[in-house]
Parts: sequence; structure tokens; C-alpha cells
Amino acid sequence: MLKYSGILILALVAYWLSLSGYLDKPMLLILGAVSIALVLGLVHRMKIFDEETVPYYKVPKTLLYLVWLFKEIVKANVEVVKAVMSPDLEVSPTMVKIPASPNTEIGKTVFANSITLTPGTVSVKIDEDEILVHALLTEMSHPDGFKEMGERSARSIGEETES
Repeated sequence: MLKYSGILILALVAYWLSLSGYLDKPMLLILGAVSIALVLGLVHRMKIFDEETVPYYKVPKTLLYLVWLFKEIVKANVEVVKAVMSPDLEVSPTMVKIPASPNTEIGKTVFANSITLTPGTVSVKIDEDEILVHALLTEMSHPDGFKEMGERSARSIGEETES
């Protein structure tokens, strides 16, 4: 719990300073410290000091995942533009159930949001062990194509994967 409270304090101080920008006004610094103390007290009282509430130590993994996801978004965007701009309009919408490889709720949410951010695919429904996905193109609907994204999204939030 001490690790999480320290990380949360640093994150709240950085956030407060970035929003206020005042370091020379004692009254504002005191109010900022009181605000941070109140938040810490509430989080402690609610008993939610855990890795989902304070995920900041996973930032490097998450940033690496976002770089990879950006590349995938660009590749999918090119595919969608080619299909839509072709004279034959090669669109072939389909629905597919994808196994949800992350085990936690936050892992499933990151995975489903990553699918939705990728052009041509939308997460429609999240169940216990699968995600219903609408794909604009049939070639974008193969469950194996989502396996790497599921594993990477799980690792980005600190989940262990089988591979």
C-alpha cells in the first residue's frame, strides 16, 4: 500500500502543478496539499489502493503498447481507404467473436478500446471470455489477427500472458 500511495502522491502533485502553474503563492500550494491529502484519505477509506487504482508504474509498458497500436492503426487505415476508394467498393462487413485474452476488467477494456480505435473494426459487446467485433472487411475479422493485440494489451497493463 505504501508503494501505491507514494506513486499516487507523485502523480497528483504533478497533475496539480501542471494545472495550477503557481509555485510562488503559498496559499495555493497549501490548498493543493490539502486537496491531495483529501484524495489520499478518500482512496484509503474506500480501500481501493491497488494496481488498478494506481497504475502509474506501468507507464513504460503502456507507452510501448501505444506506439505499437499507432502503427497498427496506420496499417488498418491504409487497408480501409484502399477498400473504400476502390471502384468496386470492396467492403464486406462481418461480425466475429474474438477471445478476450486479458483476464481483468481493465485488460478487457483496453483490448476492446484498441479494437475500436483501429479503423474498420468496432467492439460491439464484451462478454466474460469474448468480444463481439464488427469488421468492415472480411480480412480484418480473423480471430488470429487480434491475438497479438490481445496479448500486447494485457502486457501493457501488467497482466502475464502465456506466450
